[in-house]
Amino acid sequence: GYGSPVIAGDRLFITGETDSTSFLYAYNLKGKQLWKAACGQEWVKNFPGSRSTPTVVGDLVYVCSGKGDIACFNKNDGSKKWSLNMISDLQGTINMFGYSQSLLVNGDLVYCQPGGPENNVVALNRFSGQKVWSQKAKGEIEAYGTPIVVKRGNRDLLLTFSEMAFLGLDGKSGELLFTHKMDTAGNLHGNIPIIDGNDLIYTEGDGNRTVKLKLAEDGSAISEVWRNKSFDNIMGGVVRLGDKIYGTAHRQMYLKCLDMKNGQVTDSVKMFRGSTIAADGMLYVFTEKGEVNLVNPKPEGMQIVSSFKVTKGTKEFFTHPVIHNGVLYIRHGEALMAYSIRKDS
Repeated sequence: GYGSPVIAGDRLFITGETDSTSFLYAYNLKGKQLWKAACGQEWVKNFPGSRSTPTVVGDLVYVCSGKGDIACFNKNDGSKKWSLNMISDLQGTINMFGYSQSLLVNGDLVYCQPGGPENNVVALNRFSGQKVWSQKAKGEIEAYGTPIVVKRGNRDLLLTFSEMAFLGLDGKSGELLFTHKMDTAGNLHGNIPIIDGNDLIYTEGDGNRTVKLKLAEDGSAISEVWRNKSFDNIMGGVVRLGDKIYGTAHRQMYLKCLDMKNGQVTDSVKMFRGSTIAADGMLYVFTEKGEVNLVNPKPEGMQIVSSFKVTKGTKEFFTHPVIHNGVLYIRHGEALMAYSIRKDS
């Protein structure tokens, strides 16, 4: 599969597919499997394998399969608390590459996005799986992304993408507050936006590409500030360091640095597209060719410090890497690897 691992305390959780079944695996931080539990049916058509990263809150773990099975497990022993399916139970409309969203927990709610004309965005009680509210929004299919919540006054503002729209909802009531048109014939909007006060910047690979929006103080409206069509990462994510944003371009094959204030590219270095994360002021780029690049984003120009090739694993190099306590975790299909990256190791 393609889902990233998540570390919670002394455990690592990750999803995977075997014989069309989706599983949640629990490991200790030495790589020993503690348990595994079946989640439902996994996506086995184009790019088969798991997509979602587990969400851990307290003693509960929430997962979503590529065919829309949502399940809640006890993180200690893998026992299932509840489950449902976004297609059969919430009348969702699946997209071309299967559900790829990770679930978001906010208080007693867990948010999911079935897509479709009725229950487009849904809030469930995270302890029982019962539907709390549902929003039709634009009635479109979902766009492979994971929602986020930001506080605006007394409001929990839920932000997410559908096929042709960026959506802002009241996270407590489900009221649709605003929509922003995605000027695109594609529906790949998988990156999580960057929030800086009332400024919001999203990056996607089709149509609008990278756009800065201004949020109203109460989160009820947005206005566009600028857009940059050359910064077009589809699913590798972008990261913020200071007042700059870093990520790889999909079409031009460069790691780019973008000024958050004016949307201009201020630096670039030749690099194949991939996933970008940051730690201790350094960039880690895992390309779709399997190269891991350590990049120093120096003000005078980005510098590739070192790199290595991932040789284990299977199929595409799509998974976002994870860093925790000086260890770099990389998943490549059927392989999960842990690398020590501390300076004193």
